[in-house]
Amino acid sequence: MSPITRQFLLTASESFCSAFAFQTPPSEILSKHFTAKSDDIIVLEHGLPRLAPFLGREYKGKDGFLEYFKTIGEQLSYKDMRFSNYIVDAEVRKVSVRGEAVFTNNKTGQSWDEVFAYVLEFDEEARVKKYEVWADSGAAYLASQGQLS
Repeated sequence: MSPITRQFLLTASESFCSAFAFQTPPSEILSKHFTAKSDDIIVLEHGLPRLAPFLGREYKGKDGFLEYFKTIGEQLSYKDMRFSNYIVDAEVRKVSVRGEAVFTNNKTGQSWDEVFAYVLEFDEEARVKKYEVWADSGAAYLASQGQLS
């Protein structure tokens, strides 16, 4: 792996996360922040697929990336997204980051405060190739059922 500095990865990660915080369209996030090697792109939100249609499967390539965001956008909206606690490992080109936001189920209108984590893996040009999410799939499921209280 080619050497990319910690600071360079931190800056790339902050820019990537800011794009989400400002609700940048997925197609723009894809073109500005993801690797040009479409076959290398992987998006994975961990969780049981039966809890939400965007959980527990790998979305691959540019088309997979767009499908993931179309699917999640049909289900959820968010506001007040912010990020902190960036942990950078320049040797393996990965960054972990803590996020917070208020999510709303679009069908039921139920909202919840959530803390989530991203792990971002970068290519040799410091562009994201793997985007993993760990979030509160239980809250997402309960909100989809109208059962948050």
